[in-house]
Amino acid sequence: MTWPACWQTSPADLRLKSGEAHVWLGALDVPPERLRELRTVLNGDEVARADRFLQAHDRVHSAAARGHLRMLLGRYLGVAPKSVELQFNSFGKPSLAGPFAAGDLRFNVSHSHGLVLFAFARGRELGVDIEKIRPDFATTEIAERFFSAAESGRLRALAPELQPRAFFECWTRKEAYIKARGDGLSRRLDTFEVAFGPGLAPAILAVTDEPDAPARWAVHDVQPPDGYCGALMVERPDVAVTCWKLD
Repeated sequence: MTWPACWQTSPADLRLKSGEAHVWLGALDVPPERLRELRTVLNGDEVARADRFLQAHDRVHSAAARGHLRMLLGRYLGVAPKSVELQFNSFGKPSLAGPFAAGDLRFNVSHSHGLVLFAFARGRELGVDIEKIRPDFATTEIAERFFSAAESGRLRALAPELQPRAFFECWTRKEAYIKARGDGLSRRLDTFEVAFGPGLAPAILAVTDEPDAPARWAVHDVQPPDGYCGALMVERPDVAVTCWKLD
């Protein structure tokens, strides 16, 4: 994988301060010895869930994603990765549970076609999304089904060669917002509007049931390798975002 320049190697004494957000990027197609190591930190339910997938690459990706998450949480919490307790809301948003629930660490996860993103912050909600850019999916017809009228109009106005990336800029920013809110599939993508496309800084423009959303949420582009698009949504005040490579 060719890493864009923004991705750094993490220090041994990793620290996450209150005014920071950390984003991690890695590959899920890990070698067998690494997969065995990652599986050792999973609990029984996580192993069973990974092993239920019919395709071998899906089994690898599921175990690797959850294993990497536990490894990172262990580093931030200063505990053994397998001891971390997790819970999920009714829409699937993960959070810390048990003795870790009272802390201020927040996190989110996304993966697509062999790449995974993790995001961490203290004392503020956040969401992250990564998507492989698929021109066959990034059509104006799909945009008209899922995006707001203003967003689909903005996409149609772009030159055809610019539309696939712009489509997934819009998609990932919207997904990151939904994940930060913890709404899951209960929120329609056309009930809020984001800025996207050439010359427009990433932002929340309007949300039907959250009028202060533009002031509450900051949107950050994430720069995965070519062929992918990513976004981070995090509660304000603005944070300093650092991008780390997964080992």
